[in-house]
Formats: sequence, C-alpha cells, structure tokens
Amino acid sequence: MRMVDLIEKKRDGKTLTSDEINFIVKGFTDGSIPDYQMSSFSMAVFFQGMTDQERADLTMAMVQSGDTIDLSAIEGIKVDKHSTGGVGDTTTLVLAPLVAAVGVPVAKMSGRGLGHTGGTIDKLESVAGFHVEIDNNQFIELVNKNKVAVIGQSGNLTPADKKLYALRDVTATVNSIPLIASSIMSKKIAAGADAIVLDVKTGAGAFMKDLEESKKLARAMVDIGNNVGRRTMAVISDMSQPLGYAIGNALEVKEAIDTLRGEGPKDLEELCLTLGSYMVYLAEKASSIEEARTKLEEVIRSGAALETLKTFLSAQGGDASVVDNPENLPQAKYIMELEAKEDGVVSEIVADSIGTAAMLLGAGRATKDSEIDLAVGIVLRKKIGDQVKIGESLATIHSNHENIEEVKEKIYESMKIVSGDVTVPPLVYDKVE
Repeated sequence: MRMVDLIEKKRDGKTLTSDEINFIVKGFTDGSIPDYQMSSFSMAVFFQGMTDQERADLTMAMVQSGDTIDLSAIEGIKVDKHSTGGVGDTTTLVLAPLVAAVGVPVAKMSGRGLGHTGGTIDKLESVAGFHVEIDNNQFIELVNKNKVAVIGQSGNLTPADKKLYALRDVTATVNSIPLIASSIMSKKIAAGADAIVLDVKTGAGAFMKDLEESKKLARAMVDIGNNVGRRTMAVISDMSQPLGYAIGNALEVKEAIDTLRGEGPKDLEELCLTLGSYMVYLAEKASSIEEARTKLEEVIRSGAALETLKTFLSAQGGDASVVDNPENLPQAKYIMELEAKEDGVVSEIVADSIGTAAMLLGAGRATKDSEIDLAVGIVLRKKIGDQVKIGESLATIHSNHENIEEVKEKIYESMKIVSGDVTVPPLVYDKVE
C-alpha cells in the first residue's frame, strides 16, 4: 500500500476502505507518512468529502492511535456532553451536577481554554483548592460515590488527531466537516463515553457561523457516533450573542450556581434543561425526554442539584462554601458600568467580539503560556431585544486594571442599538436524533 495511491484515490472522489484509512492514520502518527503527503490527503478530503463509513473509520483509527479511557468500572450508562464552543458557554458547570443529581454518572474529562475565557478546568479552579490531578482509580471511585467528577485530559489521547489538527491549521483545511466531525468524536469516544450529547453552536460567536453548515456538522457527528456503537444526539443552539450574561471564569461559576438555584439567566437554564434531558434519557434514567426534563426541574426546585455541586467541589478539594457565599470567589479590584449612549432596542451583540473584550481583560489566553486572571470578565446587562435608555448599564466590567478604554470601545462596537422592533434569535434551531 502506498500513500500516493491513496491520495490519488481520494482526489478522484473514490471511497477508501477501512484498512486504507487505518494505514494512513497509523503511518502519519508514527512518522512514516510525511506531513506533505498528509496535507495533500487533507486537501483531497476537503474537496471530495467522505462517506459515512469513511468518517466512522477515520474516527476509530484516531481513537486507536493512542490511549483510551476504560470507564466500565463506573456503574450505569456514561453520557458525555460536548459543546463546539462559544462565549459565556457555562453549560458544563451547570449540567455536571444537575444531571448527576438525578443519578446519571458524569465522568467528565475537560481541558483548559485557549481564547475568550478559560476552559472548564480553569473555571472550576476559580474555586479555591479545587483540583483535577486525580488518578483514574480515584476518578472512578468519585463518580461511583457522588455520580460526578472531572479529570484533566490525558496527554496521549488521540495523538493522531492532535497531529492532524496542527497540520490542518496551517494548510487551510480546518473547515472540512468530515475532518471536524472525526476530530471531535474521536476524543469523545476515546474518553470512554457510552452515549454522547452534542451542543453544536451556530452564529457569530461559534466555530460554525452558518446554520446550514452547523446542521451538516451535527448530522455528521451523530452518524459517526451511531455507526460506532455510541448512541448520539445533537442540539443546534444559537451563539450569535453570548449565552447567559457572564463571560469570565469566576463570574461564570457564580452564574452556574445561580442557575442551579433556579435564579440564573433563562437562556442558560433552558439550554441546560434541553441538553440535560437528552443526557438523562440516553442514560435510561427516564423513559422519555419529557420525563427527563421533569426530573431535572425537580432537582433544581428541591435544592438537590445545588447540594450535588457542593459535594462535587468538596470531593476534589474545593471550597464548597462558595455555593452559599459566591463573594468567596476571586473578586476583581475594579467594577465599572458601561453606560448606553442612546435610547433604543439592542439589535445585535457580536458574541466573538465580546469574547475578545473579555480576553483583553485577562479572562482568557491569547497563547498557551498566557496567564488567566480568574476574577475578571464582563457581565452583560442587556440582551438582544431588550429596551435601553441613555445612561443605563449595558454591561458591568470586572477588571484588575483601571484604564480599560480599549475594552470599553470593543464592547460598544459589539452592541448595536436601533429604534423599532427587533427579531430575537431562537435559542435552539434544530435537534438531530
């Protein structure tokens, strides 16, 4: 078997066999297939696409390129949730304790963030003492005991994907649905999930900004999951404006606590109930999506979800008192209101631009080595469709620097105010089952 022949085969739109795809992934991982040939292959896939079977084969070849996590010692059906990312995406912080509170085991492997704000682990480390440096045995023990635990990503999970993504990034082949779908699903499958719920974002703050492309990606990932024996569902949700109000690490933890108390932003609560209902249903803790949602609403009302959060934080060394006393979370030195300059209705909040403003404050990483300031960020006071008057607060800025004119201008540029009626974008566009 020669790589040049396989490049030619895919270039001409023909279908590769499972053995051929395994040969490509294995050779690229061990270095026997050079970068320039893999770049050529990626470009051929970019233009010719892949069949459902090819996508499934590519996914499993990348899974088998490194370590896999064995979660079989955890009782019950393990359901993982993956979001394709966005601004103010606090869903994991809410969903992990919420779903665990109804008896679904949440064995979550998360990473650190590069971009607008930190990743799930960075956000959780806003809680003093919280740590993810636990071994696999302790991880499994915690999930069996408390139904929820979070661990850092393994260094050797899907090395083929890491290597291929780095190559795609510099060869203009990132935006290929077969390659994106295989990349995401390989990590979820390697992490040991029995079933997977996907939150595919669409809009200005999303990786996939076009709705039709988001639908294609969702369908591709659901098909891969089901083809390799993982029950998979997807929700396509809006990211034209930030989800919830808070953008920043400690600020998002506080918002997650509010949401579990039943006092959070309605859009964040609704999306978490939607995603959580699928997770509970796939874990076979409810016979229908409707029954699953009822159970989730009940654990919010009863306070069980909040108690599960306390148990989860405490079990991993965190100061659980922050749940009742959020002022114990990191606090910024300066808190400033950004006042509206005109009357009208908010017609647009450019999510990725707001995210950039938060990163300028220090809430995220511009590079891998950047230090995150867990206390800083932005709390929106208005969302699309809200009325606003001159002098009202558009956003509260939490900063450890007094001079933040660049951040203020960025937020002003991101929030458009018009006179007249405004159409509010839907929270959920579609579901793929």
